[in-house]
Amino acid sequence: MLEVLAKEPEAEAVKAVVVETGPIPDDFQSLEAIASHISNCTNCGLCQERNSTVPGEGNGDSPDIMFIGEGPGAEEDAQGRPFVGKAGKLLDKMIEAMGYKREDVFIGNVVKCRPPANRKPLPEEMEMCLPYLRQQIRLIKPKIIVGLGGTAMEGLLGKPVGITRMRGVWQEYAGIKLMPTFHPSYLLRDPSKKKDAWADLKMVLTELGKEPPSRK
Repeated sequence: MLEVLAKEPEAEAVKAVVVETGPIPDDFQSLEAIASHISNCTNCGLCQERNSTVPGEGNGDSPDIMFIGEGPGAEEDAQGRPFVGKAGKLLDKMIEAMGYKREDVFIGNVVKCRPPANRKPLPEEMEMCLPYLRQQIRLIKPKIIVGLGGTAMEGLLGKPVGITRMRGVWQEYAGIKLMPTFHPSYLLRDPSKKKDAWADLKMVLTELGKEPPSRK
């Protein structure tokens, strides 16, 4: 009897790590439908430790800019919203410096669940989750995409990139102009790179026919 009881937790642990993959529709009609599907997604191991899925938020009706990052962190996982931690506060300041409010743009990530210990998403995790992002972009129709960091650019372009070399150089995704720049979390670690990121964002404004608002 004791031997049987000792084995039961092991059996439960095995069940806990089962990942059930399923097809992701390619004809979502709304961002809400995508978010609903994401909330039930078990296509990769990231589903096992999440508290919340983080589909993204903001203006889904042809905004000037769509910002795309790597994946949710601890605060995002807790709240179910993208970029709400320290990096998110810096992103908010960057958006405001461009003359926008957070609700004017759309903010999302390559993966919709938090990787353990905020590690970089594995290639297979990104591959499983990218169909959601592709369809979000199809529905949102942003005028310009800003890729925040190398992982976001890797997901969008489908190849490894060096963000230091690529930043500030226009790319293209699905016929949409794509500007690579540094991730806000990197800028927190190395504030000296903020001037480079700001130069990239000013190029975005120029492309949109806008100028940054004067600072009071």
